[in-house]
Amino acid sequence: MTSVLLLRAASRDVPDKYESSFVAAGYVPTSIPVLETILTHTDELARVLSSDTNTSSSGVILTSARACEAWKNASDLVAAPSLARWCALPFYVVGKSTASALRELDNAPKDIRGEDSGNAEHLARYILNDTRQMSGKLLYLTGDKNRDTLPSILASGGLVLHQIQVYETRGSAHFATDLEGLLSKGTDDNDSWWIVYFAPSAAEFVTPALNLHFNFTGSKDDPPQKRRQARVAAIGPTTRDFLRDSLKLHVHAVASKPTPDDLVSAIKAHDGANSVAA
Repeated sequence: MTSVLLLRAASRDVPDKYESSFVAAGYVPTSIPVLETILTHTDELARVLSSDTNTSSSGVILTSARACEAWKNASDLVAAPSLARWCALPFYVVGKSTASALRELDNAPKDIRGEDSGNAEHLARYILNDTRQMSGKLLYLTGDKNRDTLPSILASGGLVLHQIQVYETRGSAHFATDLEGLLSKGTDDNDSWWIVYFAPSAAEFVTPALNLHFNFTGSKDDPPQKRRQARVAAIGPTTRDFLRDSLKLHVHAVASKPTPDDLVSAIKAHDGANSVAA
């Protein structure tokens, strides 16, 4: 039997979609959280929401569930009339999960747009088209690792952003302990493993700890005393390139799309081509 270590927090959905897909394919999956998120600058955001800034604003941009959480925390500190003025504006979101997180909030805005965009570039194009008849800044709530794709596209179209960093992501303080706990629960040192990476930031943080327990197949630097053999999979090409170019890991499988079924298919294809029983 092949074990699969998913370097991500299991979703709140029961059952978790990634884990369910691997179980259905005959693998033994386990998810371990690798990152933790801390909300920041809540007071600054609350001051903005309490001011008359929204009179010169044409909308709000939220691109993650964490940004929605930050909005909620700050809005709890704001008087109802000020919050109502903000919630009357259009809210732009990058996908359905962010839209869902926003709708679940108390006093959620009613005008939520862009949820079919799917990524930052598509959302930026949507906003440019949608705001042709608008004027004023857009309030943009970000994390500490946001790329400049959306701001650059909007700036090229003449839109001005009021950008506030409302959360930061860092490595989980519990990852090493969680990993050791997993490996101590009846796993054989000679078991076959897949390790699945979901983001470059997480990869850089967890790989040193993983190196203490696994031989990464295809790596020339693995010390021989480590007995667990691991193959590496990536959720997409960006993560693959980081693993290969920055961490010098051999990536055996890459999902064609960032979905549970496509990830499982990529791993099964590798295992089948190499006559590895799943």
